[in-house]
Amino acid sequence: MRIGELADVVGVTTRAVRHYHHVGLLPEPERRANGYREYGLRHAVVLARIRRLTELGLGLAEVRDVLADDAGKDLVEVLTELDEDLARQEEAVRERRGRLRALLEAEGGLPAEGPVSPELAALFAGTAHLSDSPMAAKDREIMAFLETAMPDEARQQLVSSLGAVLGRPEAAARADEVYARLDALADAEPDDPRVAEAARTLADCIPPELFPEIGDLDHDGGVLRAFYEDLAPAQAEAIRRTLRILTEERR
Repeated sequence: MRIGELADVVGVTTRAVRHYHHVGLLPEPERRANGYREYGLRHAVVLARIRRLTELGLGLAEVRDVLADDAGKDLVEVLTELDEDLARQEEAVRERRGRLRALLEAEGGLPAEGPVSPELAALFAGTAHLSDSPMAAKDREIMAFLETAMPDEARQQLVSSLGAVLGRPEAAARADEVYARLDALADAEPDDPRVAEAARTLADCIPPELFPEIGDLDHDGGVLRAFYEDLAPAQAEAIRRTLRILTEERR
């Protein structure tokens, strides 16, 4: 058989046959006098086995182990490992589908920053009335970023603390005031007197239980520096002053 005939018989492409030659899975027959390689039944048997093993999900390195004439891995062992791996994948898929269902069925639909956790989505729903505030929108983006970037335990603590704060009766009014003050600084200079007022108002809104996460931040470090650069100069100065207030008052 020529390479095309071998590929057709087994149901693979000639490119796959050449690749299996290249990686050492399928021995290459010697060329005959006419320059063509002639494949025999043994090649077809080995190629068919490669196809069956790869269709089961084995990688080529695992296929090589199974086909090896020396010790190699036993086929039962390899297939058992594959079955365990598939079971882990199935569990991961079920978990992901559960998260997707929760997002799709969430009251109020997906937030603009989504997908986020159901807990954070609920917090965002509670501040939906601030949709016209540019600073509130930036804040939501940062919270979505932190939820992704922070370790699980710290993320859960942050979301829980935010939930407790925003769930308080006076929270909505205080949030309105803070964002209004920060939005008003969009065209101001860093030495504008309103900067200090905004910093004091924001610091008063941040409860002690949130301070451990804030206190661990480098106030001019990479993440905060990028955040500051995304703000107007006066807004960035207000955030810096807020962090200094919290650091000094809650040591």
